[in-house]
Amino acid sequence: MKSLFSAFILLACFHISLAQTVLDSAAFGNNKVVGKYLKVNGIKLYYEIYGQGEPLLMIHGNGGSISSFENQIPYFSTKYKVIAVDSRAQGKSVDLQDTLSFEMMADDFSALLDKLRIDSCNVLGWSDGGINGLLLAIRHPEKVKKLAITGANLWPDSSAISGPDYMWGYNYYDTLGKMPQTPENIHARKLVGLDLFQPNITVQQLKQIKCPTLVIGGDHDLILTEHTMLIAKSIPGAFLWIVPNSGHGTLIDHKKRFNEVVDEFFNDSRDKRN
Repeated sequence: MKSLFSAFILLACFHISLAQTVLDSAAFGNNKVVGKYLKVNGIKLYYEIYGQGEPLLMIHGNGGSISSFENQIPYFSTKYKVIAVDSRAQGKSVDLQDTLSFEMMADDFSALLDKLRIDSCNVLGWSDGGINGLLLAIRHPEKVKKLAITGANLWPDSSAISGPDYMWGYNYYDTLGKMPQTPENIHARKLVGLDLFQPNITVQQLKQIKCPTLVIGGDHDLILTEHTMLIAKSIPGAFLWIVPNSGHGTLIDHKKRFNEVVDEFFNDSRDKRN
């Protein structure tokens, strides 16, 4: 009996240790325990899954990775099946093609959900991830149950993005073009160019979005507040949250409140469109 009890304790300790390893925030985006690849649309898409329950897809911003959600994964994985993905050409999702578009990435996420046999899910997108979320809801509406986005924009000009940030991007893009054309510099220029020349989403397209949507922006976001308000106004029945005392990183600047509000939105059975 004593040996059996000891074995039980060892097994329990193993499971606790494994859980701690899986939810080690330092491992997000590089978790050898749960990290996997799937071939979609000619590339290998890297993803990590945490928790159980209703599926929740998390999509990061330009040049980021799964690790961008280090403040969200531990919270949401206690309630949801979190599917955190490295977008095409970022993180561990290698893409050596010359072209890159938000539409390509939205189609990647749809294909990933198909291969994971997930009919629909909640979606949380930050910055470029918010753009991807909008396009996923537009191009594959059956895939998105509810959508929460923060720091997204519809088009790439100074009516959407603050002037200094807009010009910084152009200057950096120009600088990269004058540097030695190493694979690293070419890749960096491709990512910078993505945000300089895309997206090109119309207000009319937003009106086609069928899922309940929460549109978020910081009151000091690099995406202009007026533009964030336009997005919310154009999506039927969308909710708007302008976060006080926050920049572009609302989910970092106010992580506790951000998680609570988004969680409440996903769990709210009311539909403002009805």
